[in-house]
Amino acid sequence: MKEDQVAEIQKSTAQLVNSQSTDTVNRDNVESDVTWKFWKTRRYIVVLMAFLGFFNVYGLRVNLSVAIVAMTEKFNVTLENGTIIEDQHFDWDSKQQGLILSSFFYGYIWTQLLGGYLGSKFGGHYVFGAGIGMTAFLTLLTPVAANASIYVMVAIRVIEGIFEGVTYPCIHAIWARWAPVYERSRMSSIAYAGSYAGTVIAMPLSGLLAQYWGWESVFYVSGAIGCLWCLAWLLIVKASPGRDPYISENEKRYIQSSIGDLASQKIHHPWKSIVTSTGVWAIVAANFAETWGAYTYLTQLPTFLRDTLNFDLGSTGFLAALPYLMMICLMGLSGYAADTLQERQILRTRQVRRYFICFGFVIQIAFLMLTAYLVNPNGVVACIVIAVGLSALTMSGFLANPLDLAPNHASVILGFSNTMGTVPGIVSPLLTGYIVTDKTKEQWRIVFFITSGVFATGCVLYWLLAKGELQPWAQQTHKLSHVENQSSKEDANETVTKNGSVEVNHA
Repeated sequence: MKEDQVAEIQKSTAQLVNSQSTDTVNRDNVESDVTWKFWKTRRYIVVLMAFLGFFNVYGLRVNLSVAIVAMTEKFNVTLENGTIIEDQHFDWDSKQQGLILSSFFYGYIWTQLLGGYLGSKFGGHYVFGAGIGMTAFLTLLTPVAANASIYVMVAIRVIEGIFEGVTYPCIHAIWARWAPVYERSRMSSIAYAGSYAGTVIAMPLSGLLAQYWGWESVFYVSGAIGCLWCLAWLLIVKASPGRDPYISENEKRYIQSSIGDLASQKIHHPWKSIVTSTGVWAIVAANFAETWGAYTYLTQLPTFLRDTLNFDLGSTGFLAALPYLMMICLMGLSGYAADTLQERQILRTRQVRRYFICFGFVIQIAFLMLTAYLVNPNGVVACIVIAVGLSALTMSGFLANPLDLAPNHASVILGFSNTMGTVPGIVSPLLTGYIVTDKTKEQWRIVFFITSGVFATGCVLYWLLAKGELQPWAQQTHKLSHVENQSSKEDANETVTKNGSVEVNHA
């Protein structure tokens, strides 16, 4: 190796060590103010509001999964002459129900990249608020659409999907400006736990509303709550720490010293590098597999519980929500554990993402296989609760991974992976509708086999392709952070040894 290259490496290493020492002081100064009183830190106010936003995202998404049971359930009607006949609100067969449940994702798939792009360009907080607000407004119109015709019902669900499709990608534009490096996993995990809190509340509440006040009330209540949240979000949340008039100078300096003032940087997305990156495709594989399972659970659990275990509508809503209650508890813990393992340099970022994601897939496969063969209702419910609950581990991996690879481009990376990840939302309900025509346990077993196979494929691909360091194509537009960990130095040294050039990467 040439002497000038050696000198350059030594200089870079010295700068790295000095920056680590400086950042440790800054982090200690700010973190001493962080207590259980989260409302004293503006970044956790943003996390709370994002949590409530995702609460609405999934509340608006899963309400139909329960409502459709009431909408298609047969009930007795007594005629004027005393004759009792069977009737139902909508005579939709399993294939038509599969079409309606999947129609949301026909719109959802088209706005993933757009949401990421708009979030990075105009501010993720505006796009996030507008996406959920419009979905909530359209939810209020769902009863009118359903009574008009199945085609109008499908159309309004498609439009809802178009607006809600921007939410997950654009939230990364918010994390890129608000989440310090060693708080990425916990902040994103806590916020995303809102999705499952929404599921836990929406499923039993929808069942009770449908049972006592009619299926229409399911859409009126969830739509109204979503509209109220949208107003609060737009009033409270700002684009970045620099634009928040209520943030303390201490907290602002801490965030900006960790990630830089990204709001002032003009971002140009290297599209070719993004779509050819193996690290990005690892995220795509994990996203596709996990969302296949998630959408299968969300859209089919109430129907599965009714078909195979004969639970009534009220019980179905509560039991279908149980797995997500466990997931809420585990998401915050897994996010904190992931950050701690990185911060204490016990594991490198790539290792953390790999272990959490792949272990989550393996656990789900094991308990889905048990669910397919158990005949005891309590055992079936327990296996479903564990399988869905422990999928929280995967969420601490692939949803935070775009921020590891390219913070400035995280929103479009997630948009790209969510575009692919939306395909299961379209295919899974339709496929289940064609498989489960007689509503037997054997037919549901096929659905679980397919889901387990998708999990296994995603697990293997992520393990082989995953990356954890800042990518070279992202360094052109991302100012090197003051926060580095041990894997940064290892990755940099490996690069110099192999090609003789200095290239600084960090996890």
